Amino acid sequence: MGSKLRVVLILVGVLVVLILVLPFLIPVNQFRPTIEEKASAALGRKVQLGNLSLSLLSGSLSAENLSIGDDPKFSSSPFLTAKSLQVGVELMPLIFSKTLNITGITIDTPQVTLLHNSAEVWNFSSLGGQTAKAQAKQAREGKTSNAAADLAVKKLELKNGKIIVGRTESRKRSTYDNLTITASDFSLTSQFPVTVTADLPNGGKFKLAGAAGPIDQDDSSLTPLNATLTISSLNLASTGFLDSSEGLGGIVDLDGRVTSSGGQAETKGTVKLSKALLVAGGSPAGVPVDVDFSTKYNLRKNSGVLNPSTLKIGSAAAHLNGKYDASGEATVVKIDTDAKDMPAKDLQAFLPALGIKLPKGASLAAGTLNSDLTITGPTNKLVITGNVGLFNGKLAGFDLGAKMSAISALAGLKTGQDLEIEKLTTNLRMAPEGLKADNFSASVPALGTLMGAGTVDAKNHLDFKMVATVSKNLGSGTTAPASTGGGVAGVLGGLLAKAAGSSPATAVQGLRIPFLVQGTTSDPKFVPDVSGLASEMLKSQLGGPAAPHNTQPQQQNPSNPVDALSGLFKKKKP
Repeated sequence: MGSKLRVVLILVGVLVVLILVLPFLIPVNQFRPTIEEKASAALGRKVQLGNLSLSLLSGSLSAENLSIGDDPKFSSSPFLTAKSLQVGVELMPLIFSKTLNITGITIDTPQVTLLHNSAEVWNFSSLGGQTAKAQAKQAREGKTSNAAADLAVKKLELKNGKIIVGRTESRKRSTYDNLTITASDFSLTSQFPVTVTADLPNGGKFKLAGAAGPIDQDDSSLTPLNATLTISSLNLASTGFLDSSEGLGGIVDLDGRVTSSGGQAETKGTVKLSKALLVAGGSPAGVPVDVDFSTKYNLRKNSGVLNPSTLKIGSAAAHLNGKYDASGEATVVKIDTDAKDMPAKDLQAFLPALGIKLPKGASLAAGTLNSDLTITGPTNKLVITGNVGLFNGKLAGFDLGAKMSAISALAGLKTGQDLEIEKLTTNLRMAPEGLKADNFSASVPALGTLMGAGTVDAKNHLDFKMVATVSKNLGSGTTAPASTGGGVAGVLGGLLAKAAGSSPATAVQGLRIPFLVQGTTSDPKFVPDVSGLASEMLKSQLGGPAAPHNTQPQQQNPSNPVDALSGLFKKKKP
């Protein structure tokens, strides 16, 4: 029994010695030119390897360095570099007949540079194309090729990599770390399973999993693909889609299906945009935007169309369609949106992303919103134009009468703690620098109509010029504040009654009062427009022409209702 054990131990020892010594006895470096030649022929690029070593335990050849040249039309620098390359081989043919049969390739810590030129061609487009074309021709002719260009690998893997993406005419580059590409049964002339994962800037993740191939014979970027696409926590400010210098951004999560054939790619799925910020000076949206989308993309022209898609904010929905062009340094879009009967309260949390902050303590408690908007321009400087309408709205917690104290006292009106809005319409232009509203018109039952135009800048400052037209009919049985003493309402009511020959109770009906809206969206200030007030009063209440502007000071007549009105809003001397 002891002698048998001794024999077994001796055999094990000899085997261990052989495993350790044999790799040094096989001149594996003699295979380096063969590997370089075969890889160069297959890829159509110059491939260079460092010193080779053999591991019997793993059954693989290892190279210290790897370099794959770029297309000379793009760069003289390498397309890919790696610290090491491991090639799995069949040991018996290698040892006894010095035949190299590759079972797998692993490229460790590669750095890949992807460049795109003005002709809409990628620097990887020519990879493997000529070889695939030659092999396809041989297959059609029923020939069997033993050429070095033949390449079939059971497993191809790139791990711990870095990918750099940019355009030849720009120094701007995007970098993605922890790149991993795994392909099984890889061949230039047949379909093969492939998985690609990478880290996105600021913690995001990218994953593509499906089937690709065969490699397109003319342009490898047009290789057919059928895969699922998952993107999580993509920070738009780090990608260049939005102008991060303006503080714009958002977080994207996407789940979709990508199919590509004949140079046409189609993607369908859902995308969620969280913490959106679309206007400088705005605040991240408190509610996500969900989009069910469908796009078709021309890989040769780098442009595409957005098929009819649906955007949702809570239960509010809008319909989208349009086109986009990614051929330049920034993607340019033209997207039309159409929305009907969107619940206003569902949109409130998204308004800060557009630079719209409701007054402190106020909320959109009711109403529906309609909009017809167009989104145009490069994605890093989007401009949104069109019209918006709010119907049967209610701004809870906002006392317009208190804010517009001069006007409400003048008309003898009280709007209450909640502002009812029968109808509000305006033409909008939203851009990174701020918001502009033209043809603003609002019907407020407790007051009348508000009309005007103005802007909200990137710091949320308001600059609106408005006119309020009082439509409230106090009636003969109502005691108007115009008869209650020396306040604004009392003085003005008496002046109007004297000038128009009517009672103070009815004199304010139809009155047009110009005013300014200043301050910020969260704390608006309503200021009477003194310069326009006298002429409006004269025109609307006395039936006369508006008084001409005169740069020379004039002596006011206290008995003149217009002069008296103009003095109402002047500051009293201490």
